[in-house]
Amino acid sequence: MWPATLLRMRVLLCPDKFAGTLSAPDVAAAVADGWRDAAPGDDLLLRPLADGGPGFVDVLAGALGGRRVPVPTVDPLGRPAAGEILLTGDGTAYLESAQACGLHLLTAAERDPKATTSYGLGLLVAAAVEAGARTVVVGLGGSATNDGGAGMLVPLGVTPLDGAGRALPYGGAALAAVAALDGEPRLRGVTLVAATDVDNPLLGLHGASSVFGPQKGADRADVLLLDAALQRWAEVLTERLPGCPPGLGALPGGGAAGGLGAAVLALGGRCESGIGLVTRAVKLDAALDAADLVITGEGSFDHQSLRGKVVAGVAGAARDRGVPCVVLAGRVSTGRREAAAAGVTDAYSLLEHFGGEEHGGVDAAMTRPVEGLRALGARLARQWSR
Repeated sequence: MWPATLLRMRVLLCPDKFAGTLSAPDVAAAVADGWRDAAPGDDLLLRPLADGGPGFVDVLAGALGGRRVPVPTVDPLGRPAAGEILLTGDGTAYLESAQACGLHLLTAAERDPKATTSYGLGLLVAAAVEAGARTVVVGLGGSATNDGGAGMLVPLGVTPLDGAGRALPYGGAALAAVAALDGEPRLRGVTLVAATDVDNPLLGLHGASSVFGPQKGADRADVLLLDAALQRWAEVLTERLPGCPPGLGALPGGGAAGGLGAAVLALGGRCESGIGLVTRAVKLDAALDAADLVITGEGSFDHQSLRGKVVAGVAGAARDRGVPCVVLAGRVSTGRREAAAAGVTDAYSLLEHFGGEEHGGVDAAMTRPVEGLRALGARLARQWSR
């Protein structure tokens, strides 16, 4: 943990990834390098984090150890993709939906939640079951799918059918015609846990289709179609799966990752806070207790950041301890008052560091993030170091 000293600044660096540019460990390392440039005598503790989205397995592997097992899978359009599961000594398997369902696996032109499938995630879950795991924790976030986990269920032994008894095509739109399920879940008594970064329900104005569908390629007509299809899917899951809880469409977390949260709940699993799970694994509380300053961050610090994501969890925990918390991000659009209420002392963006949009800041933030974060780390050291 921390060295035994009372004279040097103790800085805890616990960022999330910067989606599309840097992993969480790379972000922490860049900021730390900058801080050391300006204040080499301070004590820095790096605890990169994840909330269930991309990087979830990497962060947990660094904190928990265990065995990483490669698993061939497919992407949201059925093309070969590389996945893996992390097996730990207590019989738990950790995996992340983004390796098979991730938005980053598709080009902008390929994004279409009416057609994309979570089938590849089902292959990862099935591999974890076959490996003998007793608990399977699925990190949810960053998905390109909106199929309510229908594709994921197929490798687990459950096939959605239409009214004529035919297997449905993959994708969220096809669920408008779902009438039945064929087969039983082959989970061998495994407990499923969804580690989710959002508390949105499956359906409605705050549901998977309405809130997250547009970033996956859905227009307004698509959103209405997909929400109606998921409503029908929720009805069939409730009718046909014995472990499915009532009111599936309204349960918190059900809308995570295009409705994958709802599929986990329908299989008798539960949702847990992704950031809460990770912070326990990396023993963040003890590090926070001893810190003089906390630095966290993510690619875009916006209104969604304060709904169960890494920044919200870290800032709230720092606030509760009376420790200042600074956010570094590629872009900052959260209001100061809203951020302060969540425990954020200050926020800085790569976009502004590189001169703003009018001076090419967007391109620089995307292509030179290490340079920018190192400079911001040095700036913070000059401001905060004793």
